[in-house]
Amino acid sequence: MIWSLVKVLLFIAAIAGITYGADMLLHSDEGIRISMGGWEFTLGPLQTAILLLLFVIALWALMKLVGFIVATLRFLNGDETAISRYFDRNRERKGYQALNDGLMALASGEGRLALMRAQRAAKFLERPELTTLLVAQAAEAAGDTKRATEAYKALLASDSSRFVGIRGLMKQKLAEGDTDMALALAEKAFALKPKHAETQDILLKLQSEKADWKGARATLGAKLKGGALPKDVYRRRDAVLALQEARGVMDEAASVEAREAAIEANRKSPDLIPAAVMAGRALTEKGDKKSATRVLKKAWEMIPHPEIAAAFAEIEPEEAPHARLKRFKALTSSHPDSDETRLLLAELNIAAEEFPDARRALGDLITRHPTQRALAIMAAIERGEGSDDAVVRGWLSKALTAPRGPQWCCDKCQAIHSLWQPICENCGGFDTLSWREPVEVNGPSVTGAELLPLLVNAPLPPSDPDDAAPVTKEDDEIIDLAAVARSGA
Repeated sequence: MIWSLVKVLLFIAAIAGITYGADMLLHSDEGIRISMGGWEFTLGPLQTAILLLLFVIALWALMKLVGFIVATLRFLNGDETAISRYFDRNRERKGYQALNDGLMALASGEGRLALMRAQRAAKFLERPELTTLLVAQAAEAAGDTKRATEAYKALLASDSSRFVGIRGLMKQKLAEGDTDMALALAEKAFALKPKHAETQDILLKLQSEKADWKGARATLGAKLKGGALPKDVYRRRDAVLALQEARGVMDEAASVEAREAAIEANRKSPDLIPAAVMAGRALTEKGDKKSATRVLKKAWEMIPHPEIAAAFAEIEPEEAPHARLKRFKALTSSHPDSDETRLLLAELNIAAEEFPDARRALGDLITRHPTQRALAIMAAIERGEGSDDAVVRGWLSKALTAPRGPQWCCDKCQAIHSLWQPICENCGGFDTLSWREPVEVNGPSVTGAELLPLLVNAPLPPSDPDDAAPVTKEDDEIIDLAAVARSGA
């Protein structure tokens, strides 16, 4: 506001000064006398001012004439565009000014103004790789997707701007949800610039979503060569892709290739639990029980996990509960104080009907870290030891509001998954799932429905077998739990 006022005052002062000067010249009696070759000229003040103005105009015209003569001489000397460049200078100046204004408007978030300046720049400049790009980006900022698409397609005609055009169209298809076309465009952009980091990330994400694991591994290798990925991260993610490739091969019933791919994934990243589990099962299917035991034991030493225990049980599916308890010492001897080891030992002892040993295996877990699984196991122990039904129901009611324990959780969005997968279904993050305690808050419900098992009176001991209490839902859960424990899950 103040600056506008200052400019108005300066303009008024300039007009007043010019007016005062003109009045002084008109009322002045003095002049200029010029003598030349016997001629003498006497000019008044106003005539002198007019002569100076004409001299400046003549000097400007002379400079233009000299520039035109120089351009003509260059044309005659073989420069075919010399004269056209001479006449186009003014257009170029206007065009570059419009281009500059358009870039400033685009950076300021003024899409419509940027589009207008871009169209003006395209009118004066013969630089389509610049003006068309500005038109495309300005149209996107203004929400005119149709014009932006036309501009990006126009950029495909030039080798220097083809990558920019493909990239722009790819992003439009991603925004529209057309992942098939976006994948095709990403592959073309990757072929033009294999080291472009953003294109690599988009292509890798799309290939993973389309289950093109072989192509995703090639893209991941390009990221490593381009220096965009540390070697240890590359090794881990390549193992993830190799694991998914193994799953795909297994779905196609090509067991030999599946085994090789699964074992390769486990070799690349031994701490990747799904890879170790798949490798162990592949070796078991092959008949190499010794190698399967070694792979699963090594994975358990890195991190105890129930899926490893399930795969370890499948090595000898027909063994007796006591024999299984003995064989599982290869796992339970490692990390004996781990919660997972304690839970596994408790389940194995329940399957062998060694309920006191199962209680000792749990230790203080039900008070220190009471999870749904630990409390359900405690209910099974109470049932196996012949405790009252009310006691069993009490443990089950506690399990209803207890934490779920470790789960496959996304480190990016905290979403919980029942099974491991390379891409989070919630946020689309790649290799973001880890086995840990989820962020959750459990407690009693408003209605108190979880207390219903405690409010039911314990049935009297039946005097006749026909009067025995019916099997409840909680009893079914205990029976199912014991069956799972016997299978070694």
